Amino acid sequence: MIDNLNNIRTLCIQLLIGLLLVASCVKFPKIPDPVDYEFTEYLYPFNEEVTDVNTVITIETKGGLNPNYISAEIPFLKYNKSWLFTLTQDDCKHSAYSWTWAAINGYPLSNQYFYNFKNLWAGDLPPDHYYLGKTLGSTDGAGNEVRFTYTTTLSPQEKWMDDKTVVHGSNIHRFTMKSGLVWDNVREILNYGNSIAFHDVVTDASNTDSIFVNLIKAQDIILDKLKGRGTKVLAEPNGNKKYIDAALMFPEIRVMTAQNGQVYEIFPYTQNDNLDRVLIKRVFYNNGYEYQMTNDVVDNLAKPVENRKAMNIGVHGIDNTWLSNLVWLNDEYGKDGDDSMWFTSLEEYFEYNHYRQNSVINLKVEATRIIISLNLPMGKFFYFPSITLNIRGLTLNDVASLNVDEQVQGLSYANYRNNQGETMLMINLDCRKYLVQHATHFVERYEKHRSEPFKKDALYFTGKLKDSQTKQALMQRLN
Repeated sequence: MIDNLNNIRTLCIQLLIGLLLVASCVKFPKIPDPVDYEFTEYLYPFNEEVTDVNTVITIETKGGLNPNYISAEIPFLKYNKSWLFTLTQDDCKHSAYSWTWAAINGYPLSNQYFYNFKNLWAGDLPPDHYYLGKTLGSTDGAGNEVRFTYTTTLSPQEKWMDDKTVVHGSNIHRFTMKSGLVWDNVREILNYGNSIAFHDVVTDASNTDSIFVNLIKAQDIILDKLKGRGTKVLAEPNGNKKYIDAALMFPEIRVMTAQNGQVYEIFPYTQNDNLDRVLIKRVFYNNGYEYQMTNDVVDNLAKPVENRKAMNIGVHGIDNTWLSNLVWLNDEYGKDGDDSMWFTSLEEYFEYNHYRQNSVINLKVEATRIIISLNLPMGKFFYFPSITLNIRGLTLNDVASLNVDEQVQGLSYANYRNNQGETMLMINLDCRKYLVQHATHFVERYEKHRSEPFKKDALYFTGKLKDSQTKQALMQRLN
């Protein structure tokens, strides 16, 4: 018996030694450590944007002009759209990037997981990711895509906005929903023409003075993290009117939106107020009411243009239901539908309305030449110096050439026919200072990472430029 036990013990020892020897020779794959993936950080230089626009447009015509019938005006809505849709996403949600931004711009979506910009840059995506197969937007009335833009609120005092992204880690939990947006995501959201807003600040929510002080602190953090890009927008949190009182003490806040109280509804085609520091009404479609939005849009559009209110919408998290709403808007009223909607941020509409109310337009007719001098007065933290200009008494058939100066970096034009059957020339002007550098960045990004969404972005941003040798050279690089 004892001998048998000794034999078994000896056999076990031999087996153990053998396993150790084998293990010492076999190369097992090493599980990668989480890494802070190195990538090219980029943000449009908002802090160097133009502060006022003074530009000249010169139109050479084919003759036969009657000066008494030529006039110029900025229409009620950009691109002469017939109704306005604005979207604000509260609470600095992670989904504002990996759902809202991703869906609009043709990037991967996931039904279970979330990712950050560094994951996308590194090609590190959730295992169930898929694509819509298109971007979501409308057109500028001249055949060029204009993607939907929206507002996300920020929580700049929260340390989790500084969290590092885990890329190519071994744990699927790197794709779980985080506390909120990280700054890398916010920068990328802004690069696509979207907007940011104040919401909650870290303080006693019942103390107006403390809210005011912390709004200033939050602005300082935003300016630091976003290289001088600030915000002038407040999305009131939780119906707390103390935030409105604090915002009225803070002159940098110019745009305010809330869902209750003494709120103001915008009717774009009768809008003749500046909206400066006016509390603008918004409606939430969450918690089972997501589908009600489509009914309210249909009811609104059944009215004459002058009686249509702006659909100023608030949401928290974006999910599959809201994703279907975005696709529905694109397919019914955007570029894949009747193209009647301007879907933009409340901040951009505020600026556009400001330009329409306060711009100075001088038009002079000289024989066969029309010279238009245009001034767009801007304010602090204005980032959207872009308008539509209608020229009555002139159509595309009358134009021999149309030229702009260096203040205008983006240009398109086409005929526009209004509800009264009148046809006129529509000119879309974009005076952002760094549009060429911006387009070049996206071309270089595609050259480094040759993915189809990156190419679509490069074509999209290059397509916004006015015709020039620079634009042609960028297009050649993409072909």
